[in-house]
Amino acid sequence: MTRWAQTVVSRKWWVLSLAVLIVLISGVWGLGVFGKLSQGGFVDPGSDSAKVAAIVEENLGPQTADIIAIYTPTDGRSLDDIGPAVTATVDEFTANVPTASVKSYWTADAATKANLVSNDGTMGAVAITLAPDSGVTSATFSDLLPTLEVEGAQAQFAGNTVVGVAFNTTLEKDLIVAEAIAIPITLVLLVFIFGGLVAAAVPVFVGVLSVLSALAVLRVLTSVTEVSSFSINVASLLGLGLAIDYGLFVVGRYREELNSGSEPGAAATRTVLTAGRTVMFSGLLLICAFSGMLVFPQAVIRSLGFGAIAAVLSAAVLSLTAVPALLAILGHRINSLTWRKGAAQRGEERSRRFWGRVVTWVMKRPVAVSITIVTLLLVLASPLLGARLGELSYTALPTDDPARTAMDTLVNEFPQTGNGATLILQAEGDTVLNPAEGTAIAEAASQVEGIAQATVVASTNSLIAIQAFYSEGSTPQSQSDAVTDLREIPAPDGAELLVGGGQATVDDGNNAVLHWLPVMILIMVGSTLILLFLAFGSIVLPIKAVLMAALSLATTFGVLTFVFQEGHGVELLGVSQTPLEATFVVLILAVVFGLSTDYEVFLMSRMVEAKNDGATTEEAVKFGTERTGRIVTAAALLLIVVTGAFAMSGLGVMKFLGVGMIVALIVDATIIRMLLVPSLVKLMGEANWWAPEWMKKIHAKVGIGH
Repeated sequence: MTRWAQTVVSRKWWVLSLAVLIVLISGVWGLGVFGKLSQGGFVDPGSDSAKVAAIVEENLGPQTADIIAIYTPTDGRSLDDIGPAVTATVDEFTANVPTASVKSYWTADAATKANLVSNDGTMGAVAITLAPDSGVTSATFSDLLPTLEVEGAQAQFAGNTVVGVAFNTTLEKDLIVAEAIAIPITLVLLVFIFGGLVAAAVPVFVGVLSVLSALAVLRVLTSVTEVSSFSINVASLLGLGLAIDYGLFVVGRYREELNSGSEPGAAATRTVLTAGRTVMFSGLLLICAFSGMLVFPQAVIRSLGFGAIAAVLSAAVLSLTAVPALLAILGHRINSLTWRKGAAQRGEERSRRFWGRVVTWVMKRPVAVSITIVTLLLVLASPLLGARLGELSYTALPTDDPARTAMDTLVNEFPQTGNGATLILQAEGDTVLNPAEGTAIAEAASQVEGIAQATVVASTNSLIAIQAFYSEGSTPQSQSDAVTDLREIPAPDGAELLVGGGQATVDDGNNAVLHWLPVMILIMVGSTLILLFLAFGSIVLPIKAVLMAALSLATTFGVLTFVFQEGHGVELLGVSQTPLEATFVVLILAVVFGLSTDYEVFLMSRMVEAKNDGATTEEAVKFGTERTGRIVTAAALLLIVVTGAFAMSGLGVMKFLGVGMIVALIVDATIIRMLLVPSLVKLMGEANWWAPEWMKKIHAKVGIGH
């Protein structure tokens, strides 16, 4: 680390120029990632539902329509009146765009036609499935929809691909708006925190570079794996937020070194060896937390993990290269453009006095403080006992989005359009299936509660496909119960029965999350315990850090359940009342756990430092809290601003992520970190610093230090 610090400072112009040049070039190239993102990835590829989808597509062709055009006649016309115009428009569309299938109310057989007309008979639909080699991309898909407009009819466009493109478009717009809001507000706050414009500009400058760097990393990943469109906003949020937080720590330490009388070069070197080491350790902790997301089979969760890791790496690397090089160049000019000389020093002194009084008050009554806080947080966490996992659906789009409006029409007015389960009876080995066996399965499926009817839709010697339609007015829960019962239907000897469809896919995805979640938690907790032991040389402190993170997580998800699932305040947020979306539950779990242990490191490292210098436990608690209270709360405030800007997204899931982050940051950086942790450390006394002798020897040899 010493050699690195000396290299960065001695070659400051080269390091800064090279870092900025590389990031700008790669960032401009990385902007092309928007056309390469996936709207899918929520499926567990090893599940029964995924197998059904693959079997159906291989044997029957694509069955999921990319575009469902819904036509409502205008000016007193009827469906029959607009039929010729719709048919001509669709024929022209298929002549120009390769399609796998087209099912139209005006040209279909009687059975199919019944599913393509609304309940009241006033709307007709055309379901279009594009060919795999159509050449249509996310960037060009939206251009197709206007070509399906018909004179004399109002057209709405639904379908999975339509919704996916709407998500991608909204995310791209939200990213621009969020950064346009977050960056100026953050700069203003940093001016007040640092007492000057130059010092405040450094973290924001690095934050922008970090976002560009994260985009470039994600574009590289698109060439080797599926990357979800949601990873862009996650990478931008974390890249911007963490880079600004890291910049706050590094710039703050640099000014402290200057104030102690060090020359700029020596101050920058010392900053890398202290704050830089903390940033490096912080990044390592966060990467370990996000690495747990890579165990899940769903591509979307893995890509969110990749996006988060890209953000952490970008922020940490730039904070260890561009920031110290820029500080060495600026020298004492880091304190330029201040509204009042000595403002930063006076702010730091006031902060130390404030947090000194707070921690003194806490340590006089540690039992009362700890019991009160734990009780309060457990009450806030109590709704978590009734939490349920849900799905990411079109209802996460803004209420005025055309794709959401069209999907509402499809779901409410065309209840049989794709609203069912698909059963596949597949022969094993050389077994030949009897058509009567498929009929028997269909009859058994029809008797399942929640199923209105079931019919055989295709039959061969080795494969029988059955479509089971849910009862009118069915709910996700009743559909899920029906899927469970369908899977209990016994298959004939020599055959296997698989159940797929929309609800089955959701259930399988949620089950995969529940299955792999313990593995993710084990990775996070295990790596955190090891890293914190290497940092502190104590067994007790890492365990306490993990327990504090667990309490913070329980509180966060309790509040999220209370708001999003139970519906308290959803009107104010402009979102629909839904269960907790599984993918973003995993993401919040990783982010909050990582940040919680991160803040623990910043606080406890100063306490351990004081203890190693001979202070008592009480003196160490006061020393650490006084010197980190301002940094931790300011860092949390800045991240809340960035998160809050992203929470203004029109997408419900981004609001879910934003609210979760804001709650976690408020609870963790203030109530837990500044009140509960000092009270618990005081109560545990000398036990805080205990470790077996053999582990102390290990720490002495390979410990990370401070």
